[in-house]
Amino acid sequence: MHRFLISAAHKSSGKTTLSIGLAAALRARGLTVQPFKKGPDYIDPLWLTHAAGRGCRNLDFFVSSTEEIRRQYACGHDADVCLVEGNKGLYDGLALDGSNSNAALARLLDLPVVLVLDARGMTRGVAPLILGYQAFDPALRIAGVILNRLGGRRHEAKLRAVVEHYTDVPVLGGVQEDPELALVERHLGLMPANEAAQADAAIAAIAHQVAAQVDVDQLLALTAAAAPPPAPPLQQTAPSPTMRLAIAQDAAFGFYYSDDLAALAAAGAQLVPFDTLRDHRLPPCDALLIGGGFPECLLDGLAANERLRNDIRTAIENGLPTYAECGGLMYLARSITWNGSTRPMVGVIPGDVIMHPKPVGRGYVLIEPTAAHPWRRPAGADFWSQVPAHEFHYSELRGLPPETRFAYRMRRGHGVDGENDGIVLHNLLASYTHLRGGERCDWPRRFLDFARRCRHTNAAPVESLTETL
Repeated sequence: MHRFLISAAHKSSGKTTLSIGLAAALRARGLTVQPFKKGPDYIDPLWLTHAAGRGCRNLDFFVSSTEEIRRQYACGHDADVCLVEGNKGLYDGLALDGSNSNAALARLLDLPVVLVLDARGMTRGVAPLILGYQAFDPALRIAGVILNRLGGRRHEAKLRAVVEHYTDVPVLGGVQEDPELALVERHLGLMPANEAAQADAAIAAIAHQVAAQVDVDQLLALTAAAAPPPAPPLQQTAPSPTMRLAIAQDAAFGFYYSDDLAALAAAGAQLVPFDTLRDHRLPPCDALLIGGGFPECLLDGLAANERLRNDIRTAIENGLPTYAECGGLMYLARSITWNGSTRPMVGVIPGDVIMHPKPVGRGYVLIEPTAAHPWRRPAGADFWSQVPAHEFHYSELRGLPPETRFAYRMRRGHGVDGENDGIVLHNLLASYTHLRGGERCDWPRRFLDFARRCRHTNAAPVESLTETL
């Protein structure tokens, strides 16, 4: 088995492109690749999932305990390769002591590090950089470096000679500066794999470049593990599905954590995907889930599907238990305005979304549930206190009535208005906050328990309500 963490000296060094290329190149060799991504991220995991052919899992110190992270990593016990992509730089993190850095993750999981260096403008200075990274944490093993964005073969030869002369770190590859790869990297940062029509072609191009310029055999030799991660604890057999959960999965909405989807299934949900751009009816369901995404990029298509918008609005107003995050919240509002264009959306939330050029809410949040939260158990027993989560949105919601009920008080972060998040209306909870299921926030089970209580109160599953339109 082989396992390693891909990190960099700083963000935007090209490690995501290299991680995707390596995952696809290793898969092309017939190896089973389990990808992981450190931190809160949806876009990189979508691409890594696409490249590896296996669901990427997130490892996040802020929302998970160290024991949870170990268990999540253990899900790769049956893979030939565990590839963990870091975020930002190797030693970057929120904590001054580095306890939530990429380096800390590598130590926790006993992973050798492959360091990606943006080599533009570098020659002899690459040596003290590598030596400094080694000396800063001697307990960390830097298995090798990949020199990225090289200025040509002469530049590569000089850097290889410097690294070989002054350090004991192998150079695993030298990737030349390529406008095509740079374009792909910008594309990766803007568009998730579920939205990219040319995703397969883009990944194949990256894999070809990486396989040609990185010594994959040497990488595998240097990252061979004596033993795989321990197998995760045996889970009880998932119950037969008792709830039909309609889930928006399409070009507009695709931001879901793979372990959250697994947790929903384990709690008894049958996931029923539907397409907000092409399907004209909401599938028969007991509950509805609309995750994050980029609805602003597909305003015309979402607005044109009036039958589905009406169907969803009527279902929610008639009591369908619904959970929506960020892009899902935007879709359920009256309208979205972006780049001077305004389009009607579902209209169940009495407010209008305005897009801005810079983030309104970005980063980790701490939220405290209020008495209005719909997923409370009877009498409010056994409920969360403060919940760690994250947000990333360029929009704000205007025009909400003063009597709007909120499920959360923001203890850190912005949410809807800087103080509150989680609009509660009918049996709907819609928030800018992205939850992550786990010990401190078992939202998949709570949401389904709430949906079951609603079903017992309101009888049969919701059928399409606009068949005659």
